Amino acid sequence: MRKITLAGFAMVIALTAGCASTDQGAMEAANATAMSAEQTADNALNTANSATSAARAAQMTADQALAQAKAAMKAANEANERAKRMLERSSQK
Repeated sequence: MRKITLAGFAMVIALTAGCASTDQGAMEAANATAMSAEQTADNALNTANSATSAARAAQMTADQALAQAKAAMKAANEANERAKRMLERSSQK
């Protein structure tokens, strides 16, 4: 009877140790998954920051192009007004 009891205790200890190592493995796997998720989130943030920077640069380029287009339109309107006045003067002669 004593041997059976000792064997039972040994079996319980072995099972408990096995569960503890399984729990440790699960904790390590969960930690690795969490670290991977954190790295993925960090990569996504870096990508978003790069996209924001590129969007700002594109906005600046578009603003410059718009300003140049407005200046060209103003110059064209002024040239049209001068041409109109010249035509009016030449038709009066």
